[in-house]
Amino acid sequence: MAEYSKLFHVIFIKLRTSFTDLLPIILVIAFFQLIVLRQPLPQLGEVLFGSLLIIIGLGLFVQGLEMGLFPIGEAMAHALALKGSLFWLMTFAFALGFSTTVAEPALIAVCREAADIAAQGGLIDPSQQSLRSYGLGLRLTVAVSVGLSILIGVLRIILGWPIHYLIISGYIVVMLMTIIAPAEIIGIAYDAGGVTTSTVTVPLVAALGVGLASSIRGRNPLVDGFGLIAFASLLPMIFVMGYGLIVFGQ
Repeated sequence: MAEYSKLFHVIFIKLRTSFTDLLPIILVIAFFQLIVLRQPLPQLGEVLFGSLLIIIGLGLFVQGLEMGLFPIGEAMAHALALKGSLFWLMTFAFALGFSTTVAEPALIAVCREAADIAAQGGLIDPSQQSLRSYGLGLRLTVAVSVGLSILIGVLRIILGWPIHYLIISGYIVVMLMTIIAPAEIIGIAYDAGGVTTSTVTVPLVAALGVGLASSIRGRNPLVDGFGLIAFASLLPMIFVMGYGLIVFGQ
């Protein structure tokens, strides 16, 4: 009975934390719906049930991150650093960035929406084949860019490069690309930098950086272990604008 009591207590704490995290969003929506718009929430039963599912899902997701993704990310980074093989460490960094981004739900949703909007605007053929091709190309472009950004970030940790020099240089390239990129792709490119750093990518990439910095002599996990996410949001903007230059022929 003591074990079950402890389990229920942990579950209650997780659900309460999830509800607390979502409470500001709930209050904002309720305020504007009831005070500003002065209308009842449409389909109130479904909204409440969906909110309950979100609270449960968020609690389970966070628990899964703490139990699985964070430990395995740190452990693999530590093991590869001790192995002393730069090739395998770089390969792991790229593969981790690419695979987590390809699996990122936010990116999948944005790519589908971007394909639909491009078809409605007459930029691509509205056939299902063209929609899939454009969306997949966009998704793979972002995934490759994130893989390269994590690789560069890992190399920065190993060699001790100052992060601000790389970030400043990257945003200079972003501004230059913005000047020459098609207007239709710029907004998507800037959004791509945000959607890549979401629920799946961030925990593993952060764990990789902290684990690697902890394993290399002279590196501080607090100073050197973070910053990989900045690269993961920077390079996709550059690559997606390049993708627009190729697809839209400008």
